[in-house]
Amino acid sequence: MKTRLIALALSFCGLLLGCNQAPAPSHEIASFTQNMQAQAGLIPIYYAPDTGKVYLEVAKTSPEYIYYFSLPQGLGSNDIGLDRGQLMDLNTKLVRFETVGDKVLLRQLNTYYRADSSNALEQQSVQEAFASSVLWGFPVVARNDSHVLVDATEFALRDSHGVARRLKQTKQGDFRLDSSRSAIYLPRTKAFPTNTEIEATVSFTGEEPGQFVQDVSPDAYAISLRMHHSFVALPDAGYTPRPFHPQSGFWSFEYKDYAAAIEEDMTKRFIPRHRLTKKDPSAELSEAVKPIIYYLDPGTPEPVRTALLDGGRWWNQAFEAAGYKDAFQIKILPEDADPLDARYNVIQWVHRATRGWSYGYGLTDPRTGEIIKGHVTLGSLRVRQDYLIAQGMTAPFTTDNADTQAQSAMALARIRQLSAHEIGHTLGIAHNFAASNKDRASVMDYPHPLFELTGENKITLSNAYAENIGAWDKRVIQYGYGDFADQQARLDFIDQSRAQGFTFISDPDSRSASDTHASSSLWDNGADAVAELSKVIALRKVALENFNQNALAPNRPFSDLEEILVPIYFFHRYQAEAAGKWIGGLEYNYGVKGDAANLVHEPIAAARQLKAIDALLGTLEPAFLQLPKTIEALIPPKAYGYSKTRESTQGYTGTVLDPVSMAEASVNHSLDILIAPERLARLNWQHIDMQTLPNAEKLMAQVWQRLSEKSNSAPIIQERAQTAYVNKIGALLVAKAAPEVKAAALKTLNKIVKDSDLKGANETTQGQWLSALARQKIGKLTTDGDDAGKMPPGSPI
Repeated sequence: MKTRLIALALSFCGLLLGCNQAPAPSHEIASFTQNMQAQAGLIPIYYAPDTGKVYLEVAKTSPEYIYYFSLPQGLGSNDIGLDRGQLMDLNTKLVRFETVGDKVLLRQLNTYYRADSSNALEQQSVQEAFASSVLWGFPVVARNDSHVLVDATEFALRDSHGVARRLKQTKQGDFRLDSSRSAIYLPRTKAFPTNTEIEATVSFTGEEPGQFVQDVSPDAYAISLRMHHSFVALPDAGYTPRPFHPQSGFWSFEYKDYAAAIEEDMTKRFIPRHRLTKKDPSAELSEAVKPIIYYLDPGTPEPVRTALLDGGRWWNQAFEAAGYKDAFQIKILPEDADPLDARYNVIQWVHRATRGWSYGYGLTDPRTGEIIKGHVTLGSLRVRQDYLIAQGMTAPFTTDNADTQAQSAMALARIRQLSAHEIGHTLGIAHNFAASNKDRASVMDYPHPLFELTGENKITLSNAYAENIGAWDKRVIQYGYGDFADQQARLDFIDQSRAQGFTFISDPDSRSASDTHASSSLWDNGADAVAELSKVIALRKVALENFNQNALAPNRPFSDLEEILVPIYFFHRYQAEAAGKWIGGLEYNYGVKGDAANLVHEPIAAARQLKAIDALLGTLEPAFLQLPKTIEALIPPKAYGYSKTRESTQGYTGTVLDPVSMAEASVNHSLDILIAPERLARLNWQHIDMQTLPNAEKLMAQVWQRLSEKSNSAPIIQERAQTAYVNKIGALLVAKAAPEVKAAALKTLNKIVKDSDLKGANETTQGQWLSALARQKIGKLTTDGDDAGKMPPGSPI
């Protein structure tokens, strides 16, 4: 009986539409919004000043939109990585609003799995086979015949950017969103004809904030950022995707096509690019129907502003070579324009507490790969790093009014190159880290300053960075934006690039010092990496010999010389990595069957590898590592009011500069190159066919022999280098390394025990120490060492 009564009550409750079920909204949109601030646009916005709520007027039968979110106000810490203007997810989302009763779902459609077919049922079968994602559910507050009004306040105030998660990942504290301190940011909440923008101040509170948070937030327990949401109209029809080729120099936009024929690859790949067409298709050189225009952040100061404009405009050289007149332009962003407005391709000048990377990316139509918005983020402290290097290499402050135009000119030359580089990414272009091998052929490489010695043994900066767009860049733009008769003509163009000596090798084969490709490195110069390393070492030697108080500007404490010294002492670091890639290295290309050129895939000749080994062994010698006594005497502990930073050296000597630990850091860097586990495994394999090439065990023995040779330089540096070596060999025992490499490491440690026991008995306590340390490594009882043996950051230059 009781059960029947409950059922009757529930039935009655449902008939009356009462109890706990909320009634469907009956308000008319016009009456509900009559006292609100309204903005017409792609999706109309209404703002209620009395409640601080924001509403969107959504069509009941919704079109599809492009949606993305971003961070217009960042945290200012490169280490945490929450920068002004950052887009959290570089993959734009194809979304639509779906009205269901008293709510509207924002559904992200799955664009990766699809069927390129005219058969609607075949398309539906793929859509139903893979998940979509409902990103949000909006409550409906009013409606009319064709539209519903939804409350978007909580949607805007959520942690869309994953700030709390990022803070936890970087060990900066456990923060939670605080809705009581969050609100819609009306100045940047706008509706335009082709896009609608919503922005909010979103606050987080937490305990035990990390040092990075403490460095940048006025109250480390309360962090307030701004988060932005963009809905953009889909581009109209007329864009023609261009096929991707692994050697084109472009990034790849891809999806899976389940309607592909059995004999076809299901993965369809195209290049991301802006839409560009000629006004006169028959003309060899024509203006564009709609030029590509980028807008520079008006907050960029001079002379950097002019340098960024000049460098970015280099790309017009490439478009002109591809048949377009004035098709690429850069202007200053109008003061009343919003840099996050989807109508503007923007270049933002972003400040952080420390120098960090710059970025360029293109927001694309997730259906086709068409770039709809280019967005460049340039770190403002990068220019100062180049000036610092120039300052240390030349010591220009001989008088109070010293001429430093050459140093400033070098830093601005780098900024021009940086502007061109990051804009290149927003045009769809990938890194080419092999371009430095062909006369600095691309701005899409990472350039190291190219200094030269004069006849007077002085260092000149005049050719530090290349000017203008590179020959490779022109070919890339031609492939992506130029006219071709057909796909075969484009393939022939790729073959011509190889025939002219251009090589394209990108990130997966280049970023690590232990990567395989012998000609692709970051921050290197020249086709002969070993010869260039010799030049760099000679430059370093002259710079250190000439390093004195004239490297320091007037009215700066002498202790600031430490940070100026760092990039000079470690000046060889990147060219050493480039030379190291010859060891166990290969030359190969991204060959495709059917190309005119044959596949390239072959190991570096043994003679070249032996040259690289010898060159790197030279960086382990005490004479190379020892800091001149004149420099030691010049740099005191930090002046009162100043403190060490990440740009300073590390050590065991307290506030006093520690030259031995500087040497240890340099040794560790060279050892990381020489005995990287992947490199040693490749050497073992190559040794089978090239007997003159040392295998892993022989290379380890060569390193130990060089570290053990008698030297007239400070013995403590040699001893520290030997200790570093034992630590590195011991690390191989617990690293992800081939069994043969681990066996060679164990054999090497046992030999060190044997040799050191003899030295300990007959010569010094260093032998006893090395024997004990090697025994501990064999027993896996110790770690690799600590931060004193690490270089301060060098990237990004």
